[in-house]
Amino acid sequence: MQKRFFKHTAMAIVAIGFLSMGTTQSADILTYTGSDRTAKLIAGAKKEGQLTLYTALTVNQAVRPLIAGFMAKYPFIKMEYWRGSSRKIAQKVNAERRADSLVVDVMEGSGLAMIMVKSKAVAKFTTPMADSVPKKFRDPDNLWVPSRFSYFGMAYNTKIVPPGSQPKTYQDLLDPKWKGKIAWRIGSESGAPLFITNIRQHLGEKKAKTYFEKLTGQGIVNFRGSARTLVNRVVQGEYPLAIQIFAHHPVISAKKGAPVAVQMMEPIPSINGTIMVPKGSKHPHAAMLFIDYYLSKEGQGVLKKARYFPVAAGVQPRKELTPIVPNLAGTQENFVAPAVLFANRKVSNAIFKKYFKHGKTVVVKRKKKKKKK
Repeated sequence: MQKRFFKHTAMAIVAIGFLSMGTTQSADILTYTGSDRTAKLIAGAKKEGQLTLYTALTVNQAVRPLIAGFMAKYPFIKMEYWRGSSRKIAQKVNAERRADSLVVDVMEGSGLAMIMVKSKAVAKFTTPMADSVPKKFRDPDNLWVPSRFSYFGMAYNTKIVPPGSQPKTYQDLLDPKWKGKIAWRIGSESGAPLFITNIRQHLGEKKAKTYFEKLTGQGIVNFRGSARTLVNRVVQGEYPLAIQIFAHHPVISAKKGAPVAVQMMEPIPSINGTIMVPKGSKHPHAAMLFIDYYLSKEGQGVLKKARYFPVAAGVQPRKELTPIVPNLAGTQENFVAPAVLFANRKVSNAIFKKYFKHGKTVVVKRKKKKKKK
């Protein structure tokens, strides 16, 4: 009986050892830099056979073309996706981790990096493709790499506000004639909180406080809805001005004939989206192949076509979007790195609550799609 016990115990230890070794080897491939790296990734991905992406990218314009291009290059990998906001992605991933049933292999979104880093939910990885991204935009701890850039400005309705008469600086927003005519987005780190952080960094805390004390008198409308919907409301004339919007949205609308334009205010706040691998990914080889593809000229070209801003230095954005990119337009930029945005969130949110939370709030809920019978 005793011999049988020791025999089963020994077998269990060996089994645990093999499982542990397999987990370690899977983790090691994420940071492997040998000359045969690609060959190892392909060999491992063939065994894994699948990959799941959670992303905040638009589905038809970006996600599906990315998947199509990736699967054409690696037909032995079946790729699936789930699309949601960065906050929803974080909630979904952390729920999977708590249930010990991780599905996701790669995560992508704006404002996602620090949530996942603070949750200790991401694995360290390296990719030679990151060399195409300027070092100042990369994570020194190799927990994420930039996936896209976003630049922010002001949208204005050109029928209500004739071009040339719009506010051109942050100080211009304080003009009494704009009282009750400005809206901004709340409920998102890239909305009002980023505007506040940008002003604090630009003016310093003392002057920023004075600025906010004046800006609060403008009766800014707190808009809780999607960024795209807010710009649509400007197009419809509901709000003459919308500040802290994704600068490319009005450019795209104007090209389609809508009465809207963008005004960039210096310093122009910018942030980057991020792409990362969760701890415990079941398909790490396929995950790294996808990240390599995403950062390649081919993958970045898909983003460019979808009117996103590529992160690879060798891939320029679409021609109509270059005037809103600071390093191409010769304007002053304030890049707010994920860690900086996260570190400033408490103070900036406190300022919002003190000066702007009492203002008019408009809540727009997304319409649920009807299920096909």
